[in-house]
Amino acid sequence: MPKTSRPSPNAPRLPLLIYVLAVGVFLMGTTEFIVAGILPDIAADIGVRITDAGLMITVFAIGMIIGTPLMAIAMLKLQRRLALSLALVVFAIGHVIVALTSSFPLILGMRFVTALATGAFWAVAAVVAAKAVGPRLSSRALGTVLGGGMLANVVGVPLGAFAGQGIGWRGPFWALAVLAVIAMPLIFKQIPIDPAGGPAPSVRTEIAGLSDVRIWLVLCGAAIVCGSSLAAYSFISPLLMQNSGMAASAVPMVLFIYGLGALIGSNLGGRFGAHRPYEVLFISAAATFLVLVCLALFSHSAVATVLLVFLLGLFGMSTNPILIGKAVGYADGAPTLASALATSSFNVGTAVGSWIAGFALESMLGATGPVLVGAAIAVLYFLPLTAMVLKDRHHAELVASADRRVQGQSVELNARPPRQELGDPPIGATRGEAISHVLTEADSRR
Repeated sequence: MPKTSRPSPNAPRLPLLIYVLAVGVFLMGTTEFIVAGILPDIAADIGVRITDAGLMITVFAIGMIIGTPLMAIAMLKLQRRLALSLALVVFAIGHVIVALTSSFPLILGMRFVTALATGAFWAVAAVVAAKAVGPRLSSRALGTVLGGGMLANVVGVPLGAFAGQGIGWRGPFWALAVLAVIAMPLIFKQIPIDPAGGPAPSVRTEIAGLSDVRIWLVLCGAAIVCGSSLAAYSFISPLLMQNSGMAASAVPMVLFIYGLGALIGSNLGGRFGAHRPYEVLFISAAATFLVLVCLALFSHSAVATVLLVFLLGLFGMSTNPILIGKAVGYADGAPTLASALATSSFNVGTAVGSWIAGFALESMLGATGPVLVGAAIAVLYFLPLTAMVLKDRHHAELVASADRRVQGQSVELNARPPRQELGDPPIGATRGEAISHVLTEADSRR
């Protein structure tokens, strides 16, 4: 793995807009995960099975899978602050309808619409954050922005679960709608106007930016990491009540503990991942697998389960800012679609993981089934990570080769008329042009 410098104790401060984006992501994270804490209440109120109520999680994930890239493309020519504000409008409307209806199909439909808005917000917010601070601080900035989603698990989801048990599950949906309306002017005011004079965004450019195979490896990793953690988390309530013997009133506190771990993990992952990304990715992958195995083995102990749920949040969510940062970095010239696909990939994992976990819950494995599904998915994480390391090394070698060729041409220009060899970059090319030429030549020989 490539060696990198240690974090500086006097690291530069992040701009205010990073924290404003984190507020928006806090709302989005709350609506995405709040259902896990009030599934029994929703199922009882509208007369469906808990596994059917779990479709609210799956449908939301599918909405983000399909809608995030589509919405990112649809909003490509909009000012990014306008796109973020419109996403909050749709978000608020969807929550009001869910709070008013008792029709389960309509609830699922509105969860899908809300997911479109959430996915658009996450994708655009990630690009705004990464571009605001530059490549050196992008992982740290994204860790803070995504930390808003993790904070949702610490504060929003447990409070929503408490409120849902106290005043009914519809109360949290009303609260989220009101908070989204309040957040709109704050987001619009703080996000700067997109600079004029740059290249006009286009769908063709965004799609061309996906040509780097490393982006697709990142997307695979994103799907796997969320599939492993969320397979277990989506059905955490049955695990706590049936295996660990906890009362329903204790579930929000355990959700708080999971969210605390996720918040710490996201921030630490973003901070250390800016300097040692692959060390963080591999350590977190191994730790997530071990935590899920231990959770399956020791879930009948309440104390052990609570500790392991904390560790699942800590390690399971620590890689997300690194993966999004890499996707945006690999597609530097056209990052919006890459960021959107990264968000979609997280939700591909959530949808597939929670769907399989639902079958496992109703099998003879019972409440332990979803945890075992998560552990099985976690093993796959090492495949794209290893491939990413190899591809990055190969890319670094090509860049070094381009540098040597440019330097060699400079020496020849000073000594005698230049000689153009097959595969050399054009004489007089800049370093960036030379690197692009060498990479294109390497791709054409594959």
